[in-house]
Amino acid sequence: MSRRQAPLVALLGPTAVGKTDLSIELALRLNGEIVSADSRLVYRGMDIGTAKPSPADLARVPHHLIDLVEPDRHFSLGAYRKAALAVIQEVHARGRLPFLVGGTGQYVTAVLQGWQPPPAPADRELRRKLEAFAEAEGHQALHARLAAVDPERARAIDSRNIRRVVRALEIYHSTGTRPSEARHKVPPPFDIFRAGLHRPRSELYERIDRRLEAMLAGGWLDEVARLLERGIDPEAPAMSAIGYRQLAGVVRGDLTLEEAKQQIRSASRQFVRRQGNWFKPDDPQIIWFEMRPDVTDAIEARLRRWLTGEA
Repeated sequence: MSRRQAPLVALLGPTAVGKTDLSIELALRLNGEIVSADSRLVYRGMDIGTAKPSPADLARVPHHLIDLVEPDRHFSLGAYRKAALAVIQEVHARGRLPFLVGGTGQYVTAVLQGWQPPPAPADRELRRKLEAFAEAEGHQALHARLAAVDPERARAIDSRNIRRVVRALEIYHSTGTRPSEARHKVPPPFDIFRAGLHRPRSELYERIDRRLEAMLAGGWLDEVARLLERGIDPEAPAMSAIGYRQLAGVVRGDLTLEEAKQQIRSASRQFVRRQGNWFKPDDPQIIWFEMRPDVTDAIEARLRRWLTGEA
């Protein structure tokens, strides 16, 4: 069977499931390059707490869409989608196989489903009012306003991510349409293989806890201190990455390290549950693989059959 469109492999799954190591091994075996779909890897200077691939990993396989902007800059979903499509086309032009890898559901879905930006211009006055409301009443109160008009969109956004909650409300008030319904889609120009990776929830939580300790031992607290010394505001969009605001609290003396660790563990578990809304076990488009010792061989075999049109 001839392939009508260029192939794209998407490796999907929750944080700490093992996507990074697996994607590198598969890319080495299948002449691939990795296109990151992680909304925090785009920020420079945020390496340890985002589990950014190491310099050694980056040297083994080409990686894209990492270290694009400074942490005090906004990087939109639309900017990501545009950059990702351009990079994927460049990888194809080199005769190599692109692997879209990451746990940011919006980023992944924007590429795989061809999301287009919602047709709502920026309303700076409304934005200021909503931000002032969040400051006065708290981020949860603002999030409740979104949940009242669009529960589906509210479930997909962390209440602490004020910028995204404000943008969703801005779309609703500007267009009269729920943000979850406002996007339109243009089918992407790829044949897509979706591989979902999973582990038992208890095992995943254990890995998250071990990774937290390893990140702290690796200098995560110092990394956060350096960001604050550079003048990065703890409320900057990039700092909503799990752990950064908590550790900023430790640096400033507002939290003990143990308090911060407990908050980070709790936030990580909540994040895993939210990711489940994007990568569902019953999604018929996703082929799920349990992360066992032979998983790389199993996915490689399935991919080779798919690439030749046998499966």
